[in-house]
Amino acid sequence: MLFTQMTFQAALPEYVLALTALALVLMAAFSGDTNSSKRLVKLTALAGYLLAILATFALPSDSQSIYFGLFKVNNFLIYMKVLVLIGAFFACWMVNGDWTDGIDKPEYQILVMLATLGMLLMISANDLISLYMGLELQSLPLYVIAAINTRSLKSSEAGLKYFLLGALSSGMLLYGASLVYGYTGFTNFDQIASFISQNEASPGIIVGVVFMLSGLAFKISAAPFHMWTPDVYEGAPTPVTALFAIAPKVAATTLLLNVTYFVFADIRFEWMQVIIALSVASMLVGAFGAIMQKDLKRMMAYSSIAHMGYALAGLAAGTYEGAAGVMIYMTTYIFMGAGTFSIILMMRRDGLPVQKLADLSGLSSTHPYWSFGLMIIMFSMAGIPPLAGFFAKWYVFLAAINSGLIPLAVIGVLTSVVGAFYYLRIIKLMYFEDVDQPLDEGAPTENMIILSLSIIVTVLFLLIVGPLREWSYVISQNFSVYGIL
Repeated sequence: MLFTQMTFQAALPEYVLALTALALVLMAAFSGDTNSSKRLVKLTALAGYLLAILATFALPSDSQSIYFGLFKVNNFLIYMKVLVLIGAFFACWMVNGDWTDGIDKPEYQILVMLATLGMLLMISANDLISLYMGLELQSLPLYVIAAINTRSLKSSEAGLKYFLLGALSSGMLLYGASLVYGYTGFTNFDQIASFISQNEASPGIIVGVVFMLSGLAFKISAAPFHMWTPDVYEGAPTPVTALFAIAPKVAATTLLLNVTYFVFADIRFEWMQVIIALSVASMLVGAFGAIMQKDLKRMMAYSSIAHMGYALAGLAAGTYEGAAGVMIYMTTYIFMGAGTFSIILMMRRDGLPVQKLADLSGLSSTHPYWSFGLMIIMFSMAGIPPLAGFFAKWYVFLAAINSGLIPLAVIGVLTSVVGAFYYLRIIKLMYFEDVDQPLDEGAPTENMIILSLSIIVTVLFLLIVGPLREWSYVISQNFSVYGIL
């Protein structure tokens, strides 16, 4: 039977989000456009994310494959799903009336929930068909919410650019998947992996893998497929940018891990070259591109490109240690990104949002807690010990070194030094520059809570990094189905 107790249990978080999204559609249709109805939709959406997180604890601990092999779940994938749900929860929680540029509307919550459902399906995809369906279910709502602020020309431009380049990336991914299917005769990941392990990989398969990796590189803003990122980050409303910066990157990175470490593990020397090239390009473009930026959101866009380069350095290792390093990196990245964008969202002058770096001048004298939080997060992103960002970079670079990729790790360390310049520049502006025009007082409670959580996780991460590392080593062995790694 297609629907059994096992299928229900293994896909419980997805069922929760799907049912909640349907409930939100009905609520939005019948409750009107009042403030109370918007608040009810938001609370229902947040409750849906919390229920989905709780549902992950009911998932089977052993690896399961359901729906005729289209969908799989294991401990590693469950953990990454929790990170995605946390990121989506933060992005929806940030939306608060006048502080969010007019996007506090029911359709925003519905679209974000559908996109999150697509991310969860991407993570659990075990077939080329389910991979593409999950990817498109994630992408289509994101195209819409990038342009959801219809009063802003920049938002409309961001949505258009994201749609055009996203469609190109989807086409590349689909073309690569079709080549893999054509040369193997299978769409199921298990069957493809088995075929490649028993037969020599043809050039057609390798070309298909390159196209698939290129399509996924778009989704994580890896250079040279990063062109959309600065404009979309700048033009989209800040809560939307926060969502783009954290949740989809976790889902796409997990899919990259699944595709490379499991499906194409037998041709890892071929795809490792592609991942190394993407990692080096991303670290260089992100580090040097951010230096000249004067807009805070554009700077964070280039920063995210660099961070994806660091994460790819761990993925390029091709070992359990590399998978565990990526998992730790994405854990820290979720909280650092959420904390940064919670502050950007609170930055207003005369009731209007501001996002220039110069607007941070003298922030420590007018908003000491904001400046303290942003200082902690910037130090962490720069990789200063003993903050979370240091351990994240340490483990991905260590995995690269242990795999013999010493030049890649050296480039990562050097670009981190370059990146420290623009992170320290923000701290200099906040603490050593005079106030020109102070920012507005007051802030939404939600944003302050998100900022506080980010500070706590960033500062106290050293207390949990040891157990997390050991556990991540254990669960990353889910990739060893064929004993290849």
